[in-house]
Amino acid sequence: MATALLDPAVPGDAHAAQRLASDAVIWLGTVAPDGRPHTVPVWFAWDDPKVTIFSRPDTAKVAHLRRHDLVTVALDTAGQGTDVVTGSGRATLSEFGKVEKALDAFGRKYAPMLGGQPLDAWLMTFSLPIVVTLDRFVAWRNLPDGLEYRSLPSRG
Repeated sequence: MATALLDPAVPGDAHAAQRLASDAVIWLGTVAPDGRPHTVPVWFAWDDPKVTIFSRPDTAKVAHLRRHDLVTVALDTAGQGTDVVTGSGRATLSEFGKVEKALDAFGRKYAPMLGGQPLDAWLMTFSLPIVVTLDRFVAWRNLPDGLEYRSLPSRG
């Protein structure tokens, strides 16, 4: 089991974890064959340090991951760019039997957004689990008393 990056006793980590648990969209960055970055918005489940995404198997992001497993993730920032959560790590193309916990969390999170469609039906299309294991995490936000900044693991 991978070691968690965030410490819930640290306010900045707790805030980032709350956003990762509740935000609907995370941006996934992959590397195209020509070396260009390719970034797409995706739905996801968070279980520190893993981000689990469910994708159609025929997408550009999946083709990129078959060639190169390094990725970035980023949550949308607040309107003024004052609440930033980013990370990087490696992605693995997985299977449903290996992501049951994430699948349950994903179902709870997105059921209200499926417009009455059963999750099982949705997963017939988005049938490939992608598991990103983060090994780097950076977050900052502006608070009334100044900037709160976290970079994990610590490089100092």
